[in-house]
Amino acid sequence: MMDRRTLCAAALAFALIAPTPFAVRAATPTSHIAPKAKPKPSTVMLHAKKEAGEKTKKESAKHEKDEAAPPLFAAKELPSAGKPMAIGYYPRGCLQGGVELPLTGKTWQVMRPSRNRNWGHPELVRFLERFAPLAAKATGWNGILVGDMAQPRGGPLPFGHKSHQIGLDVDVWFKPMPDHLLSTEERDTIPAPSLVEPNGTHLDPKMWSAQDAAFIRTAAEQPEVERVLVNAAIKKELCRLEGSHHYAWMSKVRPWYGHNDHMHVRLKCPAGSPQCRKQPPVPDGDGCDKSLDYWFSEKVLHPPKRVGPSKPVMMSSLPAACRAVLNAPAKATASK
Repeated sequence: MMDRRTLCAAALAFALIAPTPFAVRAATPTSHIAPKAKPKPSTVMLHAKKEAGEKTKKESAKHEKDEAAPPLFAAKELPSAGKPMAIGYYPRGCLQGGVELPLTGKTWQVMRPSRNRNWGHPELVRFLERFAPLAAKATGWNGILVGDMAQPRGGPLPFGHKSHQIGLDVDVWFKPMPDHLLSTEERDTIPAPSLVEPNGTHLDPKMWSAQDAAFIRTAAEQPEVERVLVNAAIKKELCRLEGSHHYAWMSKVRPWYGHNDHMHVRLKCPAGSPQCRKQPPVPDGDGCDKSLDYWFSEKVLHPPKRVGPSKPVMMSSLPAACRAVLNAPAKATASK
């Protein structure tokens, strides 16, 4: 048997190595204690994430719905309902609430009626109704032959023009209106005669006349006119005729590709069309300076031939309002 001293020593050793109630409690699993909450994302982070998601959805929807615009606008045979407005820029826009120029007036006849392009903003129709008798008086002609204006709802055209989209452009032929009513077939087939020689540098003396100069001048003198586009050879001849007079109207007459058989008249953005984008003002001077030489350069007179078809204008590249114009119900009447 152990003596008293030996027993005390053994008891002390056991106490040192045995777990205490506190140690047991400390080793007990702490799963019953709630974990510390994770910090919530900030309001800025949530807003940015939401915007990113919405942007992705919009981009996806845009690509899914995007279509070539020319066939969509060409298929509309009537103008849209709504207040008349020119929307966008001359070569990239559309026309709301367009009106029709009658195919025949006392001093005008519309050519190429099968194209259904005798539509425009009311200001363009009113301009033509005023201009036709003025031009007839200035030239001694019976009247004028009106070429392309715009489609019923404007927009990109399937062929023929890059502009003529917002109802403020019109082509007028360098050919007097005959003294009789042309048939529909004649209007669709009679060619527009060129005033320019095939080389593009000079006018054809058999075709050009003083009446043509008076015709162009009458258009350019109208206050609502922004530009009158003609072939460079025509501009050059007008500069020769002008001499040192420097007429104010000459600054509006600008050289442009083609335009050898018609002049292209463009009106300013009208009141009540807040989405109409104005064209930059014409440069100072009458345009009879060295800048005219560019139009007789080799790259203009003999440009390289285009390879393959050009890319169509897509709906996504037009002002957003043009989608609404395209989908709007047809106008009940085409009255001015």
